Amino acid sequence: MRRRVLIAGGAGLVLARPGLAQGTWPNRPIRMVVPYTPGGATDAMARLAAQKLQEKLGATVVVENRAGANGAIGSQAVLQAPADGYTILASASIHPMARYVMKNAPYDPVTDFIAVARTARGPLILVNNPRLPQATIPEIVAAAKRDPDKWSFATSSLGSAGHLAALEFNRMTGSAIEIVGYRGTSPALSDIAAGNVQLMFDPVLSTIQLIRGGQIRGVGIATAERSPLAPELPTVAEAGLPGFEFYSWYGVWAARATPRELVDRMNAALAEGMREAAVVERLNGLGFEPVTQGVDELERFIAEDVARNAALLRAANFQPE
Repeated sequence: MRRRVLIAGGAGLVLARPGLAQGTWPNRPIRMVVPYTPGGATDAMARLAAQKLQEKLGATVVVENRAGANGAIGSQAVLQAPADGYTILASASIHPMARYVMKNAPYDPVTDFIAVARTARGPLILVNNPRLPQATIPEIVAAAKRDPDKWSFATSSLGSAGHLAALEFNRMTGSAIEIVGYRGTSPALSDIAAGNVQLMFDPVLSTIQLIRGGQIRGVGIATAERSPLAPELPTVAEAGLPGFEFYSWYGVWAARATPRELVDRMNAALAEGMREAAVVERLNGLGFEPVTQGVDELERFIAEDVARNAALLRAANFQPE
């Protein structure tokens, strides 16, 4: 699926920046590829990042959704474009896990890409269909063990934070609930609401409004303490899974061959943008928190995150698809 959105404005900033007329970067639109469908948390965070990049760099940023193949189609599109800073990727914590969840990954997300910036993180919420009689984790676990064929987890994509949380849920509860991969958050949550699949871990940004509207039911939040955004939701740890804590984080990547000067400029622009008081307030209101790191620090963080998540996949005997 492909959808383009033009972030409006920025022309005045282009004219105001010295040097652009001489051909310095950026002097034409930047394309930000989102490898998932519109409507999910990754898409929403990408559009915020695009807006901040546009404001700080003074160049139009075009957001393009290119979903499919567990994020590989959009990611490959970035690698196939010139590594000149005009085509970048906006994805989530799933991106560095590609080699661990795809049998024949067409790229190495760590060596072929450079992490430009991490922008924010948000906790996951366990949701189910509100017509189900099981409204608590103990009730869900008991029912799933009694009739395992009647229960399944939806996940927006294999390797996502929601997928990893579902694997850990099964491990900690001794359950064997099937995990079904979808092409993005929106179709997965639609199937939860329709009753075609029973459970899903997904970021608060994607789920909270649907919970408030009654389309889905919030069962628990994967944070250390209850969230002020939804204080009525118990933590998953409260329900008997001590230490259960999962967040999805979001960021921007570029092809590894992109000049480091351009990567550092984008990192600085996003760090400045995500620290703005209005942005912090907006993210906090959605249960998210901004994250800013330098490029080298971010690459170290990703190496540690990948190692931890790969260990979880091995413990669950997950087989790449």
